[in-house]
Amino acid sequence: MKKFVNEPKQFVPEMLQGIALANPDTLTYVPEFNLIMRKDAPREDKVSIVQGSGSGHEPAHVLTVGRGMLDGACPGDVFSAPPMDYVYETAKRLASPKGVLLLVNNYTGDRMAFEMASELAEAEGLAVRTLFIDDDVSVQDSTYTVGRRGVAGNFFVMKAVGAAAEEGADLDELVRVGEKVNSVTRTMGLALTPCTPPAKGSPLFELGEDEIEIGVGIHGEPGRRRGKLASADELLAEILEPVVADLPFSSGDRVALMINGLGGTPISELYLLYGRAHQQLADRGITVGRSYVGEYCTSLDMAGASVTLVRLDDEIERLLAAPAEIGVRIF
Repeated sequence: MKKFVNEPKQFVPEMLQGIALANPDTLTYVPEFNLIMRKDAPREDKVSIVQGSGSGHEPAHVLTVGRGMLDGACPGDVFSAPPMDYVYETAKRLASPKGVLLLVNNYTGDRMAFEMASELAEAEGLAVRTLFIDDDVSVQDSTYTVGRRGVAGNFFVMKAVGAAAEEGADLDELVRVGEKVNSVTRTMGLALTPCTPPAKGSPLFELGEDEIEIGVGIHGEPGRRRGKLASADELLAEILEPVVADLPFSSGDRVALMINGLGGTPISELYLLYGRAHQQLADRGITVGRSYVGEYCTSLDMAGASVTLVRLDDEIERLLAAPAEIGVRIF
């Protein structure tokens, strides 16, 4: 697999340095802790929102730092949780008088790093709360995870609590909002190809030319089943059905629909999937109120996609519609 890489161990720091150099007016880079933070953070009038997780899922999370989103992100190496001291130092640097909310995707390493960092920060008198995100319905009675994984649905929690923080909500209110959004968010994905971490230099797992992995994890974890390539309608129906059934979503619901690319899928194919998902939901009497198509939480260069649904109410829809401005300049 051909990649733009120098020293594999420097892949993440060099990426983060590039992000900071490209956006000097909005972002600050603290290389000792892989920290990308807002130039104006911390602010005395708002709770700071922080997330970490492994690298390799961009734009999550370092490219979602900005007004109405994250105040800082401290990723670990590719597909590795950030070290505890990265999270701890990030929490200290971003601590505001109103506190810090740590968003954590539900993986063993991430939980351990963030919980330990939170304990240290609290021992220093900082106001810190931790919120776990677990939207992936693929996991069923797993013996190799701490429960359901946090995947692309993480975006909706981040967006909602980010908007509420800009409005001045306190820590307890932000935890309530985040837990509410997480409780009505469900995701499932599929892989058409494996991904290749820079340090490994070869695919993380093997798929035949006509094989797919249904329910794959964003680190290449095994899914529910491995099967044969089929039509877009058939593949979409196979991952949409368990998402709809899990909450369950039902006729009359109004939802946010996200088609998320896993890193190696053309945007044209993502819009094709969106159109088919929109129709399949309409056939069930479910109305799409908000639409998201693109790459939100990737798995390096994996070809594939995930479907996320969020059951909307007036509060959630208002927060998702609130203005936001990420620090990474696109145009």
